[in-house]
Amino acid sequence: MCVVIQTITSTELCDRQPPLIQMILPLLFLLASLLQQYGSEAESSHVSKFHTPSVKEQNGVQDSNQEKIITVSGEGMVHSPAFPHRYPRNTELVWRLVAPNNMRIQLTFDQRFGLEDPEDGICKYDFVELEDLTEKSILGRWCGSQSAPASLTSKGSQIRIRFMSDEYFPSEPGFSIRYSPLPVSVSEPEVPAVIPPSQQGVEELSEAVAGLDSVEEVMKFLEPERWQLDMEELYKPTWHVLGKSFQHNKKVRGGADLNLLREEVRLYSCTPRNFSVSLREELKRTDAIFWPSCLLVKRCGGNCACCSHRCFDCQCVPARVTKKYHEVLLLKHRSGVKGLQKSMTDVLLEHHEECACECKDDWD
Repeated sequence: MCVVIQTITSTELCDRQPPLIQMILPLLFLLASLLQQYGSEAESSHVSKFHTPSVKEQNGVQDSNQEKIITVSGEGMVHSPAFPHRYPRNTELVWRLVAPNNMRIQLTFDQRFGLEDPEDGICKYDFVELEDLTEKSILGRWCGSQSAPASLTSKGSQIRIRFMSDEYFPSEPGFSIRYSPLPVSVSEPEVPAVIPPSQQGVEELSEAVAGLDSVEEVMKFLEPERWQLDMEELYKPTWHVLGKSFQHNKKVRGGADLNLLREEVRLYSCTPRNFSVSLREELKRTDAIFWPSCLLVKRCGGNCACCSHRCFDCQCVPARVTKKYHEVLLLKHRSGVKGLQKSMTDVLLEHHEECACECKDDWD
């Protein structure tokens, strides 16, 4: 038995259908074609996807797996998706701006700026970050509603712009940065620049740091454009074992019927008192800078007028001494490396727990 299979074209199928179906079928074919075309365009323009390598776009834009490479031959702009509206969540975008070797890149932020707020003053979640690839240094990281710099100029011919958003709390309007090439003669005048803190001498830098009121101010003074990153690195957990402040309980003193007047003399004469000490002098560390530069310690102070009638030189001296650890910020110059080493360290300081009057020279 032979089976004959006949192929029916869409035209023949329409001819065999009632008039109403004949009108609907062409519309369905057209709608399916439009949906397929729209889906392919949407996938190719998705904000968090990049094309495969070796794809050369217009205006000097070339994509790679990790970043979008933009040749800076004129003015252009990069911005968060949907700027100035709410950007999408869970997005990472990276642009690398490349100018000719005899050019620098000038960046200008749009005044409309807003990303997810920082945590403890540090941009951890949604942020835009600029990196100078020639200097291999972070120019800055910004988030929240803080004011971005009006303009920045690269020190070399390449800059990387990185935008990150996590899965929570997208904000608006996002960010927009306009870029343009700048001749070296314009961006690098011959007027000598102010010596940065990392190149200042220990004494000069120590004096400047001592006048600052917080760790944040210290970091801003040392690295104005990346102080938030330094703060994040400073308190990042490490395998370094930090010392602890050992507290010693005072001994219980017996004798409930002490003479009140005698007790007042004891309390206000030779006693442990708060003294401020310079860490560099106390530790004999002239090669380092500490912040805070001074700490309070307990040291014996007061007079010993009632020490002894026969004593010519009666001095208030420590009768019990303990040592306690204090955690401070340490700044040091690194040999052969640009910038300062910043770390949290423990310093061991002497505390006087008890004091006594001691006769140093008798009349006899």
